[in-house]
Amino acid sequence: MLDPRHAILFEPVPIGPKILPNRFYQVPHASGFGSSQPRTQAAFRGIKAEGGWGGVCVEYSPVSADADEEPHVAAYIRDDRDVAALRYTAEAIHAHGALAGLELYHGGNSSKNVSSRHPRMAPSQSAAAISWGSTAREMTTDDIRRVQSDFVAGARRARDAGFDIVYVYGAHGYLLTQFLSTWTNRRTDGYGGGLAGRARFALEALEQVREAIGDDCAVATRICVDGRRGVKGVRIEDMLEFVRMADPLVDLFDVTVGSWPEDSGTSRYYPEGHQLTWTRRVREATRKPIVGVGRYTNPDQMAALIRSGDFDLIGAARPAIADPFLPRKIAEGRLGDIRECTGANVCILKEEDFRHIGCIQNPTAGEEFRRGWHPERFDQTSDPDRTVLIVGAGPAGMEAAMVLGKRGFAAVHLVEAEDEIGGRLRWTRRLPTLGDWGRIVDWRRTQLDQLPSVEIITGRTLSDRDVLDYGASIVIVATGSRWSDDGSQPGRLRAIDNASGSLTPERVMTGERPRGQRVAVYDCDGYFVAPGIAELLAAEGYDVHLVTSHPVVSPMSDGTLEGPMLRQHLHDSGVVMHPGITVLARSADGITGETEYGDPWTLEVEDLVLVTHQVPVDELHRSLTQDADALRTAGVDAVHLIGDAQSPRWISEAVFDGHRLARELDLPDPSFPAPVLRDQPV
Repeated sequence: MLDPRHAILFEPVPIGPKILPNRFYQVPHASGFGSSQPRTQAAFRGIKAEGGWGGVCVEYSPVSADADEEPHVAAYIRDDRDVAALRYTAEAIHAHGALAGLELYHGGNSSKNVSSRHPRMAPSQSAAAISWGSTAREMTTDDIRRVQSDFVAGARRARDAGFDIVYVYGAHGYLLTQFLSTWTNRRTDGYGGGLAGRARFALEALEQVREAIGDDCAVATRICVDGRRGVKGVRIEDMLEFVRMADPLVDLFDVTVGSWPEDSGTSRYYPEGHQLTWTRRVREATRKPIVGVGRYTNPDQMAALIRSGDFDLIGAARPAIADPFLPRKIAEGRLGDIRECTGANVCILKEEDFRHIGCIQNPTAGEEFRRGWHPERFDQTSDPDRTVLIVGAGPAGMEAAMVLGKRGFAAVHLVEAEDEIGGRLRWTRRLPTLGDWGRIVDWRRTQLDQLPSVEIITGRTLSDRDVLDYGASIVIVATGSRWSDDGSQPGRLRAIDNASGSLTPERVMTGERPRGQRVAVYDCDGYFVAPGIAELLAAEGYDVHLVTSHPVVSPMSDGTLEGPMLRQHLHDSGVVMHPGITVLARSADGITGETEYGDPWTLEVEDLVLVTHQVPVDELHRSLTQDADALRTAGVDAVHLIGDAQSPRWISEAVFDGHRLARELDLPDPSFPAPVLRDQPV
């Protein structure tokens, strides 16, 4: 039942000629699907509409040939085939009563143009905004008219595809902002100079789009406000004045702040709603509906924000990925069932680097079409009387137990050797800045407690004999992994000489501490563990040196938009960083190795923490599967290995592994993933 305090979130909101059914708005964000995987895109967005999001937007859509984004995937709408492809998505969104939005875009000097081979262009000649780019040439007035016409043509196609809301996208430093910015606009004609001239390109584009489709679609724009140093050379006062200028032409203002790494700030360095200091200022300039983001998952906070008048709509990208059914759960009063976003930004890493979105919390994200997975519905098992024993309650084991319970298995026992469930997340969440990652455990614990067929047993270590005597017909081994204690490194199997006795992350997080004050943390993993251990020890007063074989500290964090912040944070915490070093030996005096150029390198330290690679803890699985006769005698029909015990990977992949096996356990060979549907362009 809906809590009356949250009723304001379900009020309809007029957006120009359209009506949003509620105040939940999935803002435009990339997926890796674009218009080239139309059914995947449709299923991914449609599930959010089914989950109660009143507005659901697709990712950016380049309007011009010289705004080419390949090899990145965008929602191109250049011709009738693209219109047909994106119509699938609009229809999937409409099927559940939501409005569909498309974000028309031109990157200006940040356009890739790798495939089109067009020169980049910008308001003024400048260096391209991408590291491997050339200069961007100055746009002529003919270019300006052409691009504005391209926005109009894209808007018409978006309308014909069935979209209700059409964006003229200008935030995050793209072409419209480049015109507004004194950093990138040094023109002396009517499109430069004072704010009126610099705003002219955007205002004309909005006016032309509105004239073309304004009676059929709502016209939205995305803007960026930041009162500390300006947005790419635009003072906040200038941006508020631009909002006043654009107000007659715009039905919805979508408000962001700063650069993308800040706007989609990781939970490690940005709390929920951190943008509000600046984004709330937009209300000073317009009474039109405003949508703002803040990684909001708490309905009390959402309702208070709407009552304040600062925003009209609760915008979300990451929370809508983590839980597509968040609005419906609020409407039904099922607040404990909300799968809260962790802010880990694995969704961004997977979309940007691997062109297929995923989520550390929600393993069904991106799998709606090709695997037919629904985040809230599970096919019931054809043989519920089988007893399932899961050994290990880490990310994979917890997920498998939860899904099997929801699939109707009558008896699922989740047995954990430690006193609490969570696997490596038991201590990961205690690392500095990683507290929100504990939501991965907390949500699953809540779900498991609601499943009467799932029994959780902690503090019990099972031997192979114990498993055989347990009486289970299916055994799932999810015993996780441990960090190598010999210093063997990816790409080179040799261990570090004399590494014996060095600490590992598990030992540090269970209370062991370095001998002496000067300690090195050696990282070949390249993500969050080594920086977390280094910061933890530095906060306790140790002189910490973070040594890594990678060219930079924590390169994977660059993919989650937090690399520069992480390295600055470590520097400010007193951690000394040594990138590009391969450690080869440890001695009484410290550690020795070589630089990336092969030069000798030494560092005097009194102790060493090894974060080189993880080793599967698969002894139980090996022992069980070596004796088929014993399994038959014990009545064990199948033994499966999942998660890090099979292959140590990211937490998101361990969760996915447990989910997949549990979904497919009735198949003839569930140990190997079932074939997936291949999506093809229309």
